[in-house]
Amino acid sequence: MVSVKKFIHDEPSLFKASKAFVAFFSKCADPIVYVARKMSNPNVQIAWTLLGTTLFQDRSYPDILRLLTKLYEKFPDDKLWTLPVPKASEIEEVVEQTFNSRNWSVFENVAGIFWSVGLFVRRHPDLVTWARERTPEEMWRDLGEIYFMGRSNPRPKACAAVYRLISPAPIGLGLAYRDDFKIPPLPLTMGARRFLAMLGPAKDGGFSELEPQKKQKLANDYFVALSPENPYFAAHSLQFFLENGTDGFICRELTSHCSKCPLYEYCNYAEARNRKPDVY
Repeated sequence: MVSVKKFIHDEPSLFKASKAFVAFFSKCADPIVYVARKMSNPNVQIAWTLLGTTLFQDRSYPDILRLLTKLYEKFPDDKLWTLPVPKASEIEEVVEQTFNSRNWSVFENVAGIFWSVGLFVRRHPDLVTWARERTPEEMWRDLGEIYFMGRSNPRPKACAAVYRLISPAPIGLGLAYRDDFKIPPLPLTMGARRFLAMLGPAKDGGFSELEPQKKQKLANDYFVALSPENPYFAAHSLQFFLENGTDGFICRELTSHCSKCPLYEYCNYAEARNRKPDVY
């Protein structure tokens, strides 16, 4: 593993291809935001974005999209936060029907997450104003009220939620906020972790052994290098790298089975190789 600066110097062609990958995928809608933007009003969109972000664990993007859609159909709009709250069995039934199984690491926590997001909204009933009156760092701190959102640094779910709220469409809801130039760490998704370890500054090894804070620093530095005008574009784009979609990897689906991917000649998992990605 090398510094970002040295990596860019030593691997100019790979770095250029990586920037092209980021530019291509920066136009792709965020999966949680894609569902939320279809909802009836900004308050509902924000609340369901928080729920979708908190639930996003150990399931593919299409799975979480289907679950968020099904939950919204069962408990539309403000049913997420109005009293009386749905019973745990009612919430769990939607999960079981969506996945045809209870075999999910988060299954026993889903009702608690649903109720906790609802409680957060009852504490902050006008979420548009809540966002407008806070800096991203303050939003990040407030989101610690939500069960499973995380309480210790770097709290990737809270980071992801903040950027989904404030980033422009189609990658975010584009909410107004109070800007003081202090922002939470950029989201470090599984796709970005794979990318850093396979095609980034950590491709020679050692990334998985780093402490979380050091992983985050390496990611932040490389995101800035890949997209200096808006580093979140890099964080957003890399979430799709070798991430399971409806039929194979999302990046394959969106690049004509790898043929249009800027990283094709560098990626050992391009379709022609027919191999599955490692887990980082």
